Amino acid sequence: MSTGPFTIAIDGPAAAGKGTISRAVAAHFGFAHLDTGLLYRAVGAQVLAGSDAVAAARALTAADLAASGLRSAEVAQAASRVAAIPEVRAALTAFQRSFARRAGGAVLDGRDIGTVICPDAEVKLFVTASAEVRAERRFAELREAGADVTRAGVLADVRERDARDRERSTAPLVPASDAIEIDTSSLSVDAAIAAAIAVVEARR
Repeated sequence: MSTGPFTIAIDGPAAAGKGTISRAVAAHFGFAHLDTGLLYRAVGAQVLAGSDAVAAARALTAADLAASGLRSAEVAQAASRVAAIPEVRAALTAFQRSFARRAGGAVLDGRDIGTVICPDAEVKLFVTASAEVRAERRFAELREAGADVTRAGVLADVRERDARDRERSTAPLVPASDAIEIDTSSLSVDAAIAAAIAVVEARR
């Protein structure tokens, strides 16, 4: 295996399974992994704490990605709001592109990796699932974390985020024209990971 750049772009809506698949694919091939949503969550968390979104994005450090509480529903909504700001996206683009072309291979997951950040990625996947299935997964995740949420509330949140992600003017959530779609609605975690690995193997 060469140690040159090899980029795998994995996009999809919230709770479709792209993070789980991305981590597993990165581990399988020995590639570095970046959850780009964490960048936006870190900025969103700083905005909730009173910071300016654009200033927070421009000053973001690796340490900010390790802050506690980035997985909360409140931070997720804040992340979705700051992700709609063009200046925030621009500030975080260079960081992501640099990571993507590192030697030894990289897997990036997010909303616009295959379309905007890495349009020349060697492999592009679009991981999706129905809103109902994704809401059920997120509901179970949040309840396990001790959050006081309802199924109806989580489904409404998922649909709100979907609409915001798909309708924003800058880098909307859409599959790249050459992305391979994996619908995880009725797939087990192992089956979804195996499908993704098979696509990557075929491209190498």
